[in-house]
Amino acid sequence: MKVVVISGSPRKNANTQIIMKYVNEYVKLKNPDTKFINLSDGEIECYRGYDVEYNQATKNAANDIMEADVWLIGSPIYNSFFSSALKNLFEYIDYKKTEGKVAGMAILAAGNIGFVDVQTVITQLLSYFRVITNPKAVYLTTDVFTENEISDEDAKNRLKEMVDETLQIASKLQK
Repeated sequence: MKVVVISGSPRKNANTQIIMKYVNEYVKLKNPDTKFINLSDGEIECYRGYDVEYNQATKNAANDIMEADVWLIGSPIYNSFFSSALKNLFEYIDYKKTEGKVAGMAILAAGNIGFVDVQTVITQLLSYFRVITNPKAVYLTTDVFTENEISDEDAKNRLKEMVDETLQIASKLQK
């Protein structure tokens, strides 16, 4: 099974990046065929249309997503919405190549606000791509971090549970 882990924050020192790196390391223990797309790297170009030639990092990210069976998506909440960088990434995805894939998500905010709204909007976006979404998203706030690491054991356990459940859904669908 191919897995792609996506960190949806464009910020260089993003907390979302810390969460999704943790998820990536955990997934690799279970599934070595895992790729990590980190929007903090700044390599994904802004979408400008179908008739434009994009850099290799952008092409690779789009291909990795379309080839993966499982998408594990981390998104911050910015202005009551998920990041525009994450939406930009999905502009490159061909919905004809994504039906039946499975996604799980982790959503990060500064406080306990907007989680369900953002989960709903991401789920709607994934529905357009005909992706089956694990209904149990992980909601985290910035208080789970200490010195740029996840210090909250419950947060780590919930992330692992989301990964395990999403992989289990995907494996059941592949039978």
